[in-house]
Amino acid sequence: MDALLEVTDLSVDFSGRSGSIRAVDEVSFVIRRGERLGLVGESGAGKSVVARALLGLTKPPGRVSSGSVVFDGRDILKLSSRGLNQVRGQRIALIPQDASLALNPTLTIADHAFEMLRQHTDFNRQKMRDRALETFDRVGLADPKRVLSAHASELSGGMKQRVAIALALLCGPELIVADDPTSAVDVTLQAQILADLCDLTTRLGVAMLFISHDLRVVASLCSRVVVLYAGQVAEVGAPRQLLGQTHHPYSQALINCLPSVDERKMPLAVVPGAPPDSLDISGCRFHPRCPNALPTCAETRPPLSDMERGFACWNPL
Repeated sequence: MDALLEVTDLSVDFSGRSGSIRAVDEVSFVIRRGERLGLVGESGAGKSVVARALLGLTKPPGRVSSGSVVFDGRDILKLSSRGLNQVRGQRIALIPQDASLALNPTLTIADHAFEMLRQHTDFNRQKMRDRALETFDRVGLADPKRVLSAHASELSGGMKQRVAIALALLCGPELIVADDPTSAVDVTLQAQILADLCDLTTRLGVAMLFISHDLRVVASLCSRVVVLYAGQVAEVGAPRQLLGQTHHPYSQALINCLPSVDERKMPLAVVPGAPPDSLDISGCRFHPRCPNALPTCAETRPPLSDMERGFACWNPL
């Protein structure tokens, strides 16, 4: 299966009074057509920064300092504003982390849908309405006509999140970037939305980058997983490989933190320490928290051994 998106050595810096902070450091991965790839890591790992860079949405004081994001043969980072607008929404779509913040409270849901369709299609108003109703029904909204005429404040959290998914699907994208789309809903709705996302992307043949801090959720949804730590790729592989025989100590630490229904742990396991100060980087970023660290870990950054099933560690498990 050929590659739809190829990210190579992507780095994103943020400038401040104290200097430049590298939030994403030489991240590389590939998403094939129709594939669901998971990007997982704790808060502050750089997951959302990667997502915004893929869509050309990095704004000052942030900037993409190096690397490439090649989508279907074209480097997104080199496109003009007009070229980006032709790709975003139509060929690559974003499902935001919190639909309550993404939806404009002064506009109806129809206003949101029609604005996107006007940008990317030549539909008349009736055809736009038909497409919106069809897509809303597809994502499981019980009364699409009422939802279309409603404002965001009139909808529940789960309905708003389904609206966000529907808006992402409106123009038939080839790739969906889902930035932790279930973090703002309860566990029951989370399970329903994840099952719907899995079904929709399979039926429509849409590739997806699914971003989450929950390794178990990512493993249940995706065919491959990229573990991100402090802006760097720590490990990549299939979910069974990672959960069955992980190699990077950070990946293992994330697995250890997963609660179990079969074994009660009090207190719950945590990853000791805190992520590094990005202003002072040397060696492996995980080495201050790593139980397997060697002297070389503090001096030299380990390379990623393989982009398909690899890890970046001098002393793997």
